[in-house]
This record gives sequence, C-alpha cells and structure tokens, in this order.
Amino acid sequence: MNTSAKFPTLVFIPCFSGAPWSAEQLAPYGEAPRRTLRLPEGVDDMERYADHVQNAVADLDDYVLVGDSFGANIALALATRRPKGLRALVLSGGFAANPVTSKPWKALMRVIGKARGPLYRQLTLRAHAHRLASPFDGEGQVPWNEARSRDLFLDNTPAASFGARVRASLTADYVDALGRVQVPTLVLSPSHDVLIGEDASKVMLAGIPDAREVVLPRTGHMFRFSHPVTYAAAVDDFLAALPTTPKDADA
Repeated sequence: MNTSAKFPTLVFIPCFSGAPWSAEQLAPYGEAPRRTLRLPEGVDDMERYADHVQNAVADLDDYVLVGDSFGANIALALATRRPKGLRALVLSGGFAANPVTSKPWKALMRVIGKARGPLYRQLTLRAHAHRLASPFDGEGQVPWNEARSRDLFLDNTPAASFGARVRASLTADYVDALGRVQVPTLVLSPSHDVLIGEDASKVMLAGIPDAREVVLPRTGHMFRFSHPVTYAAAVDDFLAALPTTPKDADA
C-alpha cells in the first residue's frame, strides 16, 4: 500500500466474537495507519456499539471504517450518523437489517443465545461455527475450519455477550437510513455465505448511494480469517480509488 501521501487511518471493527483484528489480519495493510478495538461486553443494542466506535475514533479527522460481519453492521450504524472525518466504508459479510427471515430460526437464535455453561460451549458454539463454515475455508492463506471458529468464540466471547449480540442483531434495522451514508462504500462479499445470504448485500447496494460490491471467489463468511491477503487486496484496490481528501460530513 502506498503511504507516501497522507492516508486515512483504517479502523477495523470486530466481528460477532468481539475480538480485535489480529496482527496476522492487519499485516497485509503494510504501513498504513490503522487501529482496531475490542467490542464491549454484554451490550444488546447496535447504537451503543456505534457509540463505542465513535468514541474510539473521536481523535481522528480522516479515517475509513472496515467492519466485518457484525462489525459491518456497527460500521453502517455509525456511518448513517455522517460522522466528521469518515472518508469511506468497507462492509464485509454484513447486513443492514437482520438477514434471518425464518421465524423458527429467529426463535432458535433467541433460545441458543440464552444458553450458558456447557450448553453454550458444546451446543451454541458448535451450531454457530457450523453456520459460519464454507467449503473453501481450508483453501486460504490461513486454513480455517469449524473447530477454529469455535475456539475463537471460546477464547473471546462470554456467553452473556453472545446472547446480547444475538439480540442486537435481531433488532438492528438500518434499511431506511441507508441513504444517509454519503461516503464511498465497498460491500465485500464471500462467494459462499450460509449465515448471511445474498439478499443482504443487495439491500445495501440498493440503498447506499455510492456503493459497489466485490465478490471474492471461493471464500466463505470467515474470509477475513482464512483469506487475509486476498481480503486486504480487495480493500487496497478500493482505497486506491478514493478521492485524495475526505468529503465533509454532517455531525
């Protein structure tokens, strides 16, 4: 990545696990200024997650939000506020509103979100890891599998926080606010995503005025983890085409 000119700070927002982006996932961005953060625990409202990120970028006057999955919805929530200094938006594997339309599956999500102890570790996390998986997870720069997804949550996500984020996901809805996003937006999609599905990206592309989609072939929902170099290259290409100065935004 060329950093000879002033470059916006890349702010990487975590997925549902809440864990900050790892050094392995950040390394492909070279010397570009960047920061990441951990999501707060036990928060069940997307606006409060957006508040958390807004506080984390309060000192920045030129930045790009890069949100993955649940983090993409947080980034979108903040972008609808038109915060000062926001240059662009990257939304990977994300959604504007809860993509689960099946009433039985919604009910099941609420139930598994209440699991604690061994039931959380052995049932909830195994079921969630299975929904995250794709046939291409083992092909990337960092071979991935369901066991690694489960370990990610075991290491980083208390059961109460998992349940709180389920509630936040089920109630968040920014479809009618998409027109407020006034910065260039990359919708970065995997080619195989059982968890989110294809309609989620279509909704964002239809509603965000300056949005385009890049689909990465032979990738799944966990492509930030399994294909960090491929993922970063798509983000780099998008950033290289940005205007050289940020567009003024409303507070």
